[in-house]
Amino acid sequence: MNIYFINRPNLDRLIKSLSKAYKVYAPVKSDGNRYYQKVGDDGLGEAVLGEIRPVQSIKSFFLPVRTKISDYFYEDLPGKKSRPVAIVGAKSCDLASLKVMDYVFRQDSFKDPFYIQRRDEGLIISSDCTSHGESCFCVALSIMPYPTEDFDINLSEIESGYVAEVGSEKGEKIAKEYSKLFQKAGLYKDKKEENRKKLTEELLAHVKDKKIPGKDSLQPLFKKKFDSELWEETIKTCVECGACNVICPACHCFALKDQGKDNNFERLRLWDSCLLRSFAMVAGGANPRKLLAQRLRNRFDKKFNFFPDTIGKFGCTGCGRCSDACPGKIRIDEVLAKLGI
Repeated sequence: MNIYFINRPNLDRLIKSLSKAYKVYAPVKSDGNRYYQKVGDDGLGEAVLGEIRPVQSIKSFFLPVRTKISDYFYEDLPGKKSRPVAIVGAKSCDLASLKVMDYVFRQDSFKDPFYIQRRDEGLIISSDCTSHGESCFCVALSIMPYPTEDFDINLSEIESGYVAEVGSEKGEKIAKEYSKLFQKAGLYKDKKEENRKKLTEELLAHVKDKKIPGKDSLQPLFKKKFDSELWEETIKTCVECGACNVICPACHCFALKDQGKDNNFERLRLWDSCLLRSFAMVAGGANPRKLLAQRLRNRFDKKFNFFPDTIGKFGCTGCGRCSDACPGKIRIDEVLAKLGI
């Protein structure tokens, strides 16, 4: 695929044009954090495309926290037409989670029409990280702090604009349609590689300081510690809120709920959390994971054992959001480090 250069004014023009066909969202900084906000008529405005990943993951754009599945179980909702979403500034850790989400919702045995429609019609304009947070550990899982796949266009921020790398036919079509806004990348490509190398080295040193085991060691170490006291020790401060599941870009479990509405009924799909006691409960009140330590261990089992066996990828992307969201100060990087002790 082709590589171009685009300056910020031209990127604004591109986003303004795309907003006619898409609902465009980009990260905006507030109180030291970054949150996706809908882009207005002024283009990107105060959007921050570099730095680190936003608080929200892109999961919510393809698998919303609340989805109406049916009205009275007859309406064919997936066919409804609305403007698709364009996500600007998505990071590598979020793109890595799409491997998990696609496996769950696109596999032949269960194809989710709601998810598939949003994924196929959506547009992803990702961007490199230019810094890392204390909770970030993506490189420990061999995920780079810059996207390498699963994007339509990726933006690598440099001093005078962005190196724009096309990653799909959809992205190439946009680059050709708006060719006047793009230039040849030239020597800008060297600066992009220099920036990427510098941040990757910083992250590798950060992960080394955290003593997180290497990628190939994590699954064997988890199996070895499956029956250890680690899980009982870890849940001592857990308040069973489910924040780690909700904030995670790769967690995907949901529950179905029927409720009355306007003298009718509707069925909703809602995010669920495997940390909640009710998650594994079955008819008659039986619960195969009635202990909180069992539920926490199950979360790690799914991410570092089940998915490596099933799709050859971890169900964790090293974004560290769960560490930041946990009111009990449970840190996933510290738990992984303890696996190696």
